[in-house]
Amino acid sequence: MNGDKSKKLTVLFVLSASLAAAALTAVLLTRYYSGIQFQVLGNFCAEIMERHPGCEQTVMEFLKAESSYEKAPDENILMSFGYRQSDFLRLNSEVIWIAGMGFVISGAIFVSAFRYWHKRSAARIKALTDYLEKINTGGQGLLLGTSEDEFSRLQDEIYKTVTTLYQTRDAALAAKNNFAENLANIAHQLKTPITSISLSVQMMRQDPKASYLLQAERQISRLTRLEEALLLLSRIDAGTLTLTREKTDVFTILTLASDNLQELFSQAGVLPDIPETGEIDILADPDWTMEAMMNLMKNCMEASAPGTAVHCSYEQNPLYVQIRIWDEGQGFSKEDLPHLFRRFYRGKNAKGTGIGIGLPLAKAVIEMQNGIISAFNLPACGACFEIRFYSH
Repeated sequence: MNGDKSKKLTVLFVLSASLAAAALTAVLLTRYYSGIQFQVLGNFCAEIMERHPGCEQTVMEFLKAESSYEKAPDENILMSFGYRQSDFLRLNSEVIWIAGMGFVISGAIFVSAFRYWHKRSAARIKALTDYLEKINTGGQGLLLGTSEDEFSRLQDEIYKTVTTLYQTRDAALAAKNNFAENLANIAHQLKTPITSISLSVQMMRQDPKASYLLQAERQISRLTRLEEALLLLSRIDAGTLTLTREKTDVFTILTLASDNLQELFSQAGVLPDIPETGEIDILADPDWTMEAMMNLMKNCMEASAPGTAVHCSYEQNPLYVQIRIWDEGQGFSKEDLPHLFRRFYRGKNAKGTGIGIGLPLAKAVIEMQNGIISAFNLPACGACFEIRFYSH
């Protein structure tokens, strides 16, 4: 029941009560005047029969005849003597009392209904106003009691607006804290290579060796990778990274990702294992999805011992396409599992020269394409990444 329906019911209640009071008044007045008419007619007939005893039969026949009641008002014989209907109207105290009581009852019902509606509306307005004042002063937005009336829609819209404002505020605070944390991490990431380059330059001034130059070049390369990664993260955060989603074969993506890491696989002595299990397509950007798979494979490769393999598998069901990438290493530590996809996070046993943004980038790319990613340890051994691209 909405507010308009409640208002209509109130109006109908008032009208029905008024009509009931008017009908009761009409019944009482009809009963009263019927008694007067009966009394007058009886007195009139008695007077005639008293003065003219022989016409008793005629009077009785006249009273029983239906035609005597069918004459039009303007044919009444009294009008020929100059009388009018209003000359016989007698409004005594009883009539006035009945009519007055009818109007009083009807008016009382109307006033009571109006006061009840006005009081309820004022209470609802006050409750909503107090709620908004509490929100504006920083109080928590507790839910008001639900009721179906003309203010229900307004209350719903207020709740929606307040909820949106809370979410916006929380998102702004989270973004602010995230920005501060990222800024501190970036400063830390920049500090190490810059310090190393500065030391290499100082050492080259004293003893110009090729090793110092090589060290400076490696740190400059690291700074370049960091710059590219930060620019990519900023594009993702700003929503300006455009992904072209098209049907792409999963086996092709995994194979291309493995081929791009072939040199690193050879250096680590680790083999990629990607069995072909049929053609399965996903709706994704081929290049960026391949980049995400490369980051996951590289993470598994760095945790693998020489002579082992990084395994991949994929399958499809009516809801999603599932891809798994796992290694034969020791798996993730319990302390690292909750933070694996956090930016700039590096586990205690992390290897390689990574800066802790490969997994967050992979997660962002996958989630932008209606997918999710999770990480866990296999029952036997090894760490596993599980990706699901949903069909809808």
